[in-house]
Amino acid sequence: MDTKAVLKSSARRASRSPALSRAVGLLERIGRPLPGLLPVLTYHQVGDPERTADVYPGLIGATPAEFEEQMRFLSSSYRPLSLPDLLAVRRGEAPLPPRAVMVTFDDAYRSVAADAWPIMRRHGVPLTLFVPTAYPGEPGKAFWWDRLWSALGARDVAVSSPLGDLPVRTPDERLRSFRQLRGYVKSLPHEQAMAVVDDVCRRSSAETPGSSVLAWEELRRLAAEGVALASHSRTHPLLHRISDAEARGEIVDSLADLEREIGPTLRAFAYPGGGLGDGLTTILEEEGFELAFMTKRGVNDLSRPDWLRLRRINVGRSSGLTGIRLQLLPQWARLQR
Repeated sequence: MDTKAVLKSSARRASRSPALSRAVGLLERIGRPLPGLLPVLTYHQVGDPERTADVYPGLIGATPAEFEEQMRFLSSSYRPLSLPDLLAVRRGEAPLPPRAVMVTFDDAYRSVAADAWPIMRRHGVPLTLFVPTAYPGEPGKAFWWDRLWSALGARDVAVSSPLGDLPVRTPDERLRSFRQLRGYVKSLPHEQAMAVVDDVCRRSSAETPGSSVLAWEELRRLAAEGVALASHSRTHPLLHRISDAEARGEIVDSLADLEREIGPTLRAFAYPGGGLGDGLTTILEEEGFELAFMTKRGVNDLSRPDWLRLRRINVGRSSGLTGIRLQLLPQWARLQR
C-alpha cells in the first residue's frame, strides 16, 4: 500500500474514533460562532465501492448509510442553503443565516438520483448539482478518469503507458498506478492528455465503461423536485489547460444546453477539476455568471466575498461525519482568516 493510501486509511480510522468525536463535540460547545461564514460541502458520488467497479472508487464520498448520518447532522445542527438562497445573499436581497451550509455534487453521476437525493430530500437538505452537459444522453461516453480506472482493471501483469508498464496485478498496484497516471494526465495540455487516455485504453484488454451520468429525462425530474442544476462545463476539461476561447465555449455552451433541456438556469458554475487559470473569472463575469465554485478547500467569509472563487470542502470516505464536523468548526475559520 502506498503512502497516500496509508494516510487515507489512517484518517478514516481516526475519523471514526470515539475519542476524536468527543473532542470535536467539546470544541463545538465552546466555539464562538463567527458571522458571515459559509462552508460548502462537495461530493461526487454516494454508494458502495464494492458495487461500483466501472467507476473510480476514490470519488465515492460516503456509503448511503454514512451519507444519511451526515445529512441528519447537517439538518439538525446547521441551516442548509439552496442555490437560490445563496444568490439572494449575493444580490443583497437576504442576509446569510447563522450556521449556514451548502451541499453540492459535481458530475451528475447516477448515484445522485438513486442514493443521495432521496436522503437529502428526506432531511430537508437542498441539493445543488453541477452538470457536465456533453454527457447526459450519451450512453457510450464515460469520464476520462473512469476510463483509465477501467483500463487498469485489465487482467494483465501490467498496462502500457507513457510512464512505462504500470503494474496492475493487485488492488494496491492498480490504485498506485492509477494515481501516477492521473497526475501525469492532469499535467498535460487537454488535447495531449486525452490522447494519452485514448492510447492507454486502446492498449488495455479491459472493457470500456459506459456512461455513469444521469440522462436528461432524469435531470428534468430532479429539477422538478427542487434540485438546482447548474453548469460544470460541457466536456469537463481542466479549463486552465485549454485556450480562453475554448474555455468560453465550454462555459457558454453548457449553459445553453441546460436552458434548452431544463429551462431557465441559475448563473452558477463549478470549475471542472478545480482548474482555474488567469482570465476565467473575467469570462464568467462577462457571460453574466454570479457565483463560481472551486475545489480549493476552505470556508467562505462572506463579509469579504470572492463570489467567483468560492471554496468548498471535498468529502471523501476518509472524512466521515467527525471529519466534516471538524472542518465546520469556527476555530478552523479563524485560522483561515
